[in-house]
Amino acid sequence: MKGAERREIGHVLLEVGKAGNARVKRMVYPAGFRWSTDMKPVVGTDLCMHGHVGFLVHGEIHIEYPDGCVIEHRAPQIVVIEPGHDGWVVGKEPVVMVEFDFEGDTIAKLGLPSSHTHTPALGPGSVPS
Repeated sequence: MKGAERREIGHVLLEVGKAGNARVKRMVYPAGFRWSTDMKPVVGTDLCMHGHVGFLVHGEIHIEYPDGCVIEHRAPQIVVIEPGHDGWVVGKEPVVMVEFDFEGDTIAKLGLPSSHTHTPALGPGSVPS
């Protein structure tokens, strides 16, 4: 992407660009990717503690929280993924997601809870209000 920084972390291709005070990220997760296998060793936390808000362009992802709650996202779909999750690519196709964030302030600035809740507005296919 023109104007974006390109890098790879834990087998995920990231293209990151600034947009005002936010960042826009295009992320490509390869088939077989699993956060607890590929990113945990890089990040050093048991679960992904980043909140994700964006648009799933291609593929399918499975999100699982420690309380057993499971959310499946299939493209094309708007997604909200709360902090404290494991996740993996479903099937043989890569997942492509465009995400908006504010680096360390993402959770607060996007009004996400600091950990998973059972808010119906955040379920599969829902659009946050």
